[in-house]
Amino acid sequence: MARAAYVTDLKTLQGECTANYLRLTRLLGELDAGEVREIALRGRDTRFGSLWLEVLECAPYTTILRVSQSGVLDAFIDPPRMQVHLYHDVRMAEVTDFQRQRHFRGRYRYPNARMHQPDEKLQLNRFLGEWLEHGLAHGHSLDLPIAR
Repeated sequence: MARAAYVTDLKTLQGECTANYLRLTRLLGELDAGEVREIALRGRDTRFGSLWLEVLECAPYTTILRVSQSGVLDAFIDPPRMQVHLYHDVRMAEVTDFQRQRHFRGRYRYPNARMHQPDEKLQLNRFLGEWLEHGLAHGHSLDLPIAR
């Protein structure tokens, strides 16, 4: 029996991108191009790394960020890193680069040469949302308070 082709759920993807925009604006505050914010991440009693938000470019309607994490496992694994575009006119944030891979499509045939999941773009934006939500819930800025 043939499996039905994946159909991009635009409403869910847009909802995720809108929520990520709100999370990022809470974490960023007023940063300009070239500035970086470090969010210290903690478990119960231990600091286990930092979430880094670096503003790469600012324009009237868009901002480009690099979001990355550093921690105790950096010597063993490549830490997660992504580039995110914030679209201020529509209040959305979209992952455009993850671990040096760019230009994600809304859906992929599976299997494919890069082994992307059919809903890879949605999964990356959900991952960003979970990452940011963890930073909001369990992190603290090392320079400015985070709006809750």
